[in-house]
Amino acid sequence: MTPTLIGVAFFVVALILLATGMPIAFALGSTALVFMLLNDGWNALNFLPETVFAGLDDFTLASIPMFILMGAAVASSRAGSDLYEALARWLYRVPGSLVISNIGACALFAALTGSSPATCAAIGKMGIPEMRRRGYDADLATGAIAAGGTLGILIPPSVTMILYGIASETSIGGLFLAGILPGLMLTGLFIAWALFISWRRGNTQVFSGQAYTWVQRIELLPKLVPLLLVIVGVIYSLYGGIATPSEAAGVGAALCLMMVVVMYRMWHPSALWAILRDSLRESGMLLMIIGMSVLFGYAMSSSMVTQSVAQAIAEMDVNRWVLLAAINLMLLVLGCFLPPAAIILMTTPIILPVITAAGFDPIWFGVVLTINMELGLITPPVGLNLFVINGITPDVKLTTILRGSIPFMLCMVVAIVLLCFFPDIATWLPRTLMGG
Repeated sequence: MTPTLIGVAFFVVALILLATGMPIAFALGSTALVFMLLNDGWNALNFLPETVFAGLDDFTLASIPMFILMGAAVASSRAGSDLYEALARWLYRVPGSLVISNIGACALFAALTGSSPATCAAIGKMGIPEMRRRGYDADLATGAIAAGGTLGILIPPSVTMILYGIASETSIGGLFLAGILPGLMLTGLFIAWALFISWRRGNTQVFSGQAYTWVQRIELLPKLVPLLLVIVGVIYSLYGGIATPSEAAGVGAALCLMMVVVMYRMWHPSALWAILRDSLRESGMLLMIIGMSVLFGYAMSSSMVTQSVAQAIAEMDVNRWVLLAAINLMLLVLGCFLPPAAIILMTTPIILPVITAAGFDPIWFGVVLTINMELGLITPPVGLNLFVINGITPDVKLTTILRGSIPFMLCMVVAIVLLCFFPDIATWLPRTLMGG
């Protein structure tokens, strides 16, 4: 059997196991183990523990539990509702103000949590009922939150970018910087669509809502100061030469825990235990996926799959932009079935040599890949954000949520196209601040 056919068999077996509902880590590990046994016999078991341990023996991985702890602490508090309420009071005179407020709250909350489902759940629980009460259509209300929640993996800190940085051996600090301007650009595209569709549908009933005085608008701002200080503290410690990404993650986690204890009075042991329990559960899951994906990559490499596929793609006599379009299409299709962590860890070893050989910047491609992963989060049949929103609003059909998300998907496609024409949107900030 040729390496190409073996590679196809790898992905088919992994997809079948994932389709059965098997956890991602076990599906990747089982697939790798089967092919290692077929290729090397029982001697392959000698390499199993060493390979998995080598994949987890990286100090950078310490940042993942810390950023997850940071997100869990913020998501368990009223930080999301404070963000939403403050923005709603300042933007209440703008057509489509509630949709814009929710998208803005998603962007700010994403900078604190780095998690798309957490952003969806925290902002959606408050924003969707209020938007529907004010007369906004269900598809716009749910679609805006589903799409806004995806900003959690693009605006730093981003666990998805950490995984890509580890898999590609790319600077995580550089990736974080590269995600800032594209994240703001995508937020602006979402807001622009929300403004247009609200004007087109005549959502003038927002003006009949409660009017806020200057005192009411200003009184919530002090609650936002600690949230902004956390963001500034993490960014300054990371890019001010004070701390590594792992240490900056520890700073962020400590600041968030202090904030929820002091500001939101969550000092009861049961509340703190819930934060630590959820963080430990998600961290263990991600680290298991990373360990098994390393084993998966080792199995493909030992079967010459990675090398043969990279060589075959590199030898294709096509324009590099056609090659990039094919890779984007592949990522989009995979995003319909697999979560971002699995896609990044499974495909990066194959894609990265091709991308660099074609002359693309790995940091720039990390941003493009992340936006592709965002598309997957709101694309059926396994669009995680769609199901999170459906769980918040069970009376709204999944097809309605999907219909409202489609225009925001097109905004993401526009963002990818803009990044292709103007790569400096992603590379200017890391190049300016970090050099190179």
